[in-house]
Amino acid sequence: MSAFTPNKRKIFNDPVHGFIAIPNELAFDVIEHPFFQRLRRIRQLGLTPLVYPGALHTRFHHAIGAMHLMGLAIDTLRLKGNEITPAEEDAVTLAILMHDIGHGPYSHALENSIVSGLTHEDLSLLFMNRLNDQFEGRLTDAISIFKDCYPKRFLHQLVSSQLDIDRLDYLKRDSYFTGVSEGVINTDRIIAMLNVKDDELVIEAKGIFTIEKFIMARRFMYWQVYFHKTVVAAEQMLIHMLNQAKELSEEGVNLFGSPSLQLFLRNRFTVEDFEMHSEVLENFALLDDFDIYAAMKVWALHDDPVLSYLSSSLINRKLFRSELQYKPFDPAYIQKIREEVSNLLPFPEKAHADIVFEGTITNNAYNPELDKIKILYRNGDIVDIAEASDQINISVLSKSDVKHFLCYPKLS
Repeated sequence: MSAFTPNKRKIFNDPVHGFIAIPNELAFDVIEHPFFQRLRRIRQLGLTPLVYPGALHTRFHHAIGAMHLMGLAIDTLRLKGNEITPAEEDAVTLAILMHDIGHGPYSHALENSIVSGLTHEDLSLLFMNRLNDQFEGRLTDAISIFKDCYPKRFLHQLVSSQLDIDRLDYLKRDSYFTGVSEGVINTDRIIAMLNVKDDELVIEAKGIFTIEKFIMARRFMYWQVYFHKTVVAAEQMLIHMLNQAKELSEEGVNLFGSPSLQLFLRNRFTVEDFEMHSEVLENFALLDDFDIYAAMKVWALHDDPVLSYLSSSLINRKLFRSELQYKPFDPAYIQKIREEVSNLLPFPEKAHADIVFEGTITNNAYNPELDKIKILYRNGDIVDIAEASDQINISVLSKSDVKHFLCYPKLS
């Protein structure tokens, strides 16, 4: 681990974890880079503050918190005899620090609208590769861990798995800022129970009840916060607003927006475009929540009825009604809603799909088809949490919980 020059020995005062020290100079330089500083301007929970007013924390907060928890996890694993070299510690710390660096404004809403076909993980990797060039290859091992190509696979599991450092921070942080106490988890206890067996991340058996609470907390947070019916409505309104803006821009309509936003509204870029043309990623790096919000304020006055209506509704928090249920909505019921909305809002027929919309959301509190959460017993046996738990039925929680949504303007 590199020695610090005095001006890089910095400490953050985090409301969730307390004082957080930057672990090395390379981490400091990555944090200082404009690609990373952009995360200060992207909210962690997108439009959720329209429902939970305190949820104003950013992707920057989350990344710094995850970096801190990774340091605690590495210390724990070393104390239990697991070999992690100083270089590997630096690499896995950088991997978790940069794991969300590819998030765009309003995160998942953007992935479903103006930047299609690329996930934030794809974009994170593109940013990492660009940074690795700028830092002369010093991020190579961090990228290898992020991509699950590093020989010690448990290091990747610390970054991305069903019990990763990412989830430990965002559940605790999102619970804190929303005030939803059901999402509170004991990160100290979970980290203290971590171990490695056969190159797999495991939880010691005495921590099983804490893991049960973690899985339940994740389920609660998805239905109470991330998939709250009003949050779903707001996000769907944003997606349809951006899709409408993109459609108009591609037809040649000149819309207000920052140069970077206009570039992505007018073009459909592929992964290859990002990889081969440096200016595409550089323009994406200039996008943040403020670009979208400023555009919405102007689009609210636009002549296009759909763009204007969705923009002004979001700006003034005139959010759509959202219905959630486990079975698909009756097509006759949807048609009835469309007719009532058309009487209320005399939009062109083709605009109705952008004013009344439906879809599904899926809550996987625990997915046994992915990396399992494995419980390590004193005799060396390893058992999946779904089989080991005797207090709650994890096997029931492991099933995909799918709900259908229908969003439309309030009719009264």
